[in-house]
Amino acid sequence: LSSIPFLPPCYILVRLLMENNPLHVMSSWLQEFIQHRLNGSDNGDVSAGAPPVESQLLVYVMVAAFGYWATNYLIPAIKEYTLRKGISGKDMGKRGTSLANKDVPEALGIVPGAIFLICLIFCLVGYATAHPTKLLDCNSAILSICFMLFLGFTDDVLDWPWRYKLFLPTVASLPLLCCYTGSTSVVVPIQLRPFLMQDGMLTLLGKVMCYFVVVDENADGAIINLGLWYLLYMGMLAVFCTNAINIYAGINGLEAGQSYVIGCAVLFHNLIEIDAKSLSSENHLFSAMIMLSFLGVTLALLKHNWYPASVFVGDTFCYFAGMTFAVVGILGHFSKTLLLFFIPQVFNFLYSTPQLFKIVPCPRHRLPRFNAKTGLMEPSTFDCKPGEYRWLKRKKDGTEVVNMTLINLMLQVLGPMSERSLCIVLLGLQVIFCGIGFFIRYSFAQLVFDK
Repeated sequence: LSSIPFLPPCYILVRLLMENNPLHVMSSWLQEFIQHRLNGSDNGDVSAGAPPVESQLLVYVMVAAFGYWATNYLIPAIKEYTLRKGISGKDMGKRGTSLANKDVPEALGIVPGAIFLICLIFCLVGYATAHPTKLLDCNSAILSICFMLFLGFTDDVLDWPWRYKLFLPTVASLPLLCCYTGSTSVVVPIQLRPFLMQDGMLTLLGKVMCYFVVVDENADGAIINLGLWYLLYMGMLAVFCTNAINIYAGINGLEAGQSYVIGCAVLFHNLIEIDAKSLSSENHLFSAMIMLSFLGVTLALLKHNWYPASVFVGDTFCYFAGMTFAVVGILGHFSKTLLLFFIPQVFNFLYSTPQLFKIVPCPRHRLPRFNAKTGLMEPSTFDCKPGEYRWLKRKKDGTEVVNMTLINLMLQVLGPMSERSLCIVLLGLQVIFCGIGFFIRYSFAQLVFDK
């Protein structure tokens, strides 16, 4: 199953690697680079002698393979340490079975997170040599991911209140925003431009908007410079990514699985732009470098977290994965496209809003309820009085309301199913919506934006 979302990026990756013999090109570049340094003829222009993209991708693939092997090898060893220190929990989806009272190691997201940082440092040694202008981006990426990995692990151990989970990711995104050198402008859809400018003059709406943003009159209203508002959006994106995976969780394999599918979609987008030799191909190569290592460690974690899970990923992995996506979206300059791959997470957040903001009661755990008699997962509920929250009930006089998550909604629509089948359905939904995201990005966008 894990090969399905990886097939599209794998196809482009293999085609890129087969264009030339990357091993021969890399060895020739290393010999030339070493001779260049030994002769002392370094004039500061290292990027001019950078190895081809194909060779760099090959190195990143080999580092990702190491990341998979190291994570898969270390998880069984590290989980014994977490059990010994009491960092474990019960699988609430196994109540009524022989596995209900078994201690499951928790916070094992620290293993792929640590291995990922090691892989990233290895990659950055070569990347910074070939792309010295991106060194600041590399350092800020490591700093932000390290911060969130630390926050996630301490949350698993200390159980932070939600107010800290919203504030601290904002702090972690500051290094990314400080070194962001991309555009803060957005292109206005063709159909909306007449509302901003007509006959070369700003409309009333355009004049009002100029108090907050800059409408480019030379572009006839086609471009709006959001300035600080765009930076605020990217900061909020970092907060959303780190928490979106965390609240869309609760069954074996879902957190690591959705991260793996989104990572494959991001890598596919990067490779499409690299293959097309777009103007932003250098930024997409930076993102592909990060995503390959991320996919390697996540796939290894998914192997151990798949039903029946032998380890729990914990908030450690959720925050680490979310910040990794925010890093590539912001520094890769495709933050708007990134949201297209988060459609299920966006829907889950919006659907959960009444509970998240305490408009209706929000239990600590909203994961589906396991029926020991049937062996199937059913929607979980919270208790209420017959006259309360009638707008959420199927039976107006009922005393239970289904918790508002996408997971419970799927169980309401499709009926009870096993935990494994439920996870496969949700990951299949993630794959479908990532495909819709690509359709919007590469087909539908041509109808509303200039080519």
